[in-house]
Amino acid sequence: MQNVILSCAITGSIHTPSMSPYLPFAADDIARQAVDAARQGAAILHLHARDPANGRPSASLAHWQGFLPQIATACDAVINMTTGGSAVMSIQQRLAAPLAIAPEMCSLNMGSMNFALYPMAAKITDWRFDWEKPFLENSDDLVFKNTPRDIAYILAEMGQKRGARFEFECYDISHLDMLAHFVARGLVQGKLFIQFVFGVLGGMAAVPENLLHMKATADRLFGEGYEFSVLAAGRQQMLMGEQAVKMGGNVRVGLEDNLMLEKGVLARNNAELVAKMRYIVTESGRELASADEARARLGLKGRAAVAL
Repeated sequence: MQNVILSCAITGSIHTPSMSPYLPFAADDIARQAVDAARQGAAILHLHARDPANGRPSASLAHWQGFLPQIATACDAVINMTTGGSAVMSIQQRLAAPLAIAPEMCSLNMGSMNFALYPMAAKITDWRFDWEKPFLENSDDLVFKNTPRDIAYILAEMGQKRGARFEFECYDISHLDMLAHFVARGLVQGKLFIQFVFGVLGGMAAVPENLLHMKATADRLFGEGYEFSVLAAGRQQMLMGEQAVKMGGNVRVGLEDNLMLEKGVLARNNAELVAKMRYIVTESGRELASADEARARLGLKGRAAVAL
């Protein structure tokens, strides 16, 4: 088996500051946690921006530039910028910073879906910021828009024009079929890096049977032309990640997807989650891929071609 490409999603746009005091949203905190995660073995850093004043998900280029240069200077990990941003952002907002930075890699959500975060609001009694509660509660009427037109636009602007490769985020079997559609149209070429996403209410549950079904479907659609990684939101992050490792796949961890190190214990930083998964990988008889190995396997354009 190849070495495991370990991705770390540093802060995301789902969890809010009231859920954990360790969720980074100030620029220096995002940068420090990202660099520490890379030093623990994360080859790819999946990144979102937040408003440093209150932790709200942000599309501001200035907020991105508050931490991206620090990360690029301090480590050699692949910078993977979200194009999903937040489900409440327009496609223009979501792409504003990636278009300017032209990263080696960016995420691409492969279909529209319900993105229901509202059950998390009931678990919080003390709110740090006014925006958090309505942000979560109003997701009971929220569709995360990723139409075929949106996808084609991102593929053209980020891929064809700027040379980025993609982390194709697939929350459902139908998203794999949509990806195959764009492969057939010739808008996606080369080795695919597919992130199977589990545990978001509106997508697939984080259970082993769903991973087996996703893998079998991807095998049928793409043969040997892809690599898969597994992202499980919440408490199944490590268990589903371990299953992926044993199946020959790659894995993503991080505070974007899961705040807990173990039952009842908050992870104090992203590096703790990376270190825990690194232990699982090595105990499973595999090793972690370096950032440069990930670049070679995924056909990335290299750090020198990024506008940082």
